[in-house]
Amino acid sequence: MIRPSIIALSARTAALCLPKAGALYRLPERISWQLSSLTGDNEMREGETSTVVSLLHDLQPSCRYRIEIDGFQSLEFETAACAGLIDPTTFGFVPDIRPDDLKGARANAAALALAVSAVPDGGTLRLPEGDWTAFPVRLKSSMTLNLSKGAILRAPSVREGWPILEARDKEDRMLGSWEGLPAACFAAPIHAIGAESLVIEGEGTLDGSGDLGDWWNWPKETREGARRPRGLHLVSCVDVKLLGFTIRNAPSWTIHPQGCRRLIAVGLTVTAPPDSPNTDGFNPEGCRDATITGVRFSVGDDCIAIKAGKRGPNGEDDHLAETRGIRVTHCLMERGHGGLVIGSEMSGGVHDVCVEDCEMVGTDRGLRLKTRRGRGGSITNIAMRRVLMDGVETALSANAHYHCDADGHDEWVQSRQPASIGLGTPVIDGVTIEDVEMRKLAHAAGAFLGLPEAPIRNVRIRRLKIASYRADATASPPIMADRVRPMRHETIVAQCADIDCDEPALLSRTAISVSFK
Repeated sequence: MIRPSIIALSARTAALCLPKAGALYRLPERISWQLSSLTGDNEMREGETSTVVSLLHDLQPSCRYRIEIDGFQSLEFETAACAGLIDPTTFGFVPDIRPDDLKGARANAAALALAVSAVPDGGTLRLPEGDWTAFPVRLKSSMTLNLSKGAILRAPSVREGWPILEARDKEDRMLGSWEGLPAACFAAPIHAIGAESLVIEGEGTLDGSGDLGDWWNWPKETREGARRPRGLHLVSCVDVKLLGFTIRNAPSWTIHPQGCRRLIAVGLTVTAPPDSPNTDGFNPEGCRDATITGVRFSVGDDCIAIKAGKRGPNGEDDHLAETRGIRVTHCLMERGHGGLVIGSEMSGGVHDVCVEDCEMVGTDRGLRLKTRRGRGGSITNIAMRRVLMDGVETALSANAHYHCDADGHDEWVQSRQPASIGLGTPVIDGVTIEDVEMRKLAHAAGAFLGLPEAPIRNVRIRRLKIASYRADATASPPIMADRVRPMRHETIVAQCADIDCDEPALLSRTAISVSFK
């Protein structure tokens, strides 16, 4: 029989993986389970699950459990201890405040801050069922924020008096940011800075109210000296667990771990309307050792976008940090611009990224690497295995002429003539694609456009299957670079890229670019 595994544990939540052969995000069929406590009150619980990654909520702290799942070996585990349970309503936190009630939202933020302060090390702040509105609140180390089923913690729709996160702290380290550069930004509704051993969990919802105010009306602008807030912003945090909750309607990027280490996100639901600007789902930036598993995305931009900062206009690089060791498994990426995207802010370097056993449905692109001259840095050791892409327009792409920023269309960025190699020359080296199936492909199975002075190296493709093409597809450029020809039902097209494919017939002989002077 198959042995399940524990992905993450807290005092009240257990995240399990049920690794059935061939299962990606969903299991082939719903399966039943039975949970029994071996200590405490001899609790018995039954249920069903349809996903490979499944969570058990509302467990008892310091309790040993056994779970029996149809078709799997039984498994025993023990929950963590809890040093105390805090109810924010005892501090004056009240429900049913209107999102436009400035006074009520401020009062609730003050009450919630007092409740956070009262949580003992290793304790839990539990948000009860109900609709709660509060201005941004900062969490601390060694605490759990537990969102009860039916609890919605909502940001207000008004911006007046909203706290701002400065670009740098007293030690001159990047604190606030925007597109990979230090910049003041409005604080996220829930945020943490320098926190360790932090858990956010539960069946409740964090709602950024991006759909209620004017946040989505000025996506690239600065208002009142700051950029738009994230939905959840974690800065320089260590040992963070994000378990099971829903997060929606972020004003900009939904979850932004920045400079974090040892982070795990399991069984989340991340949503935003398809037309909401820059509402990426999960953007680890300058992070090490992060796992994203069993997460369902349906957002207005990239589902997962891995970043490593951007070199400043005058070469500034003191804020850069590499991103290394990102593992994405058993996730569902619906809609969105890209499934798993790296860049274009990658000047600190992005290394050792693996996406396995995932489903991408209706995204513009599947695996997407993007950079340009001036970025510098490198992208190395990227792997995608056992992924189904259904209705993805361009499945695989790597673009070193990405036309971002104000100068993105300038000749020095877009020229196909070799340029001198220097600090600003980006490198892409080492991409492995194995056991990927594409259905209803529209534009191209793969588009790889490197720099003539720094070609894309060591792309290895094995067992790639194009099951079907989208019959009503309209020809369109598969990557965002100047003078790229429109494509429809192409296979793998490459220029200044070293591609090793086990099926030579998949390598197109046609050029990516139209005539380019």
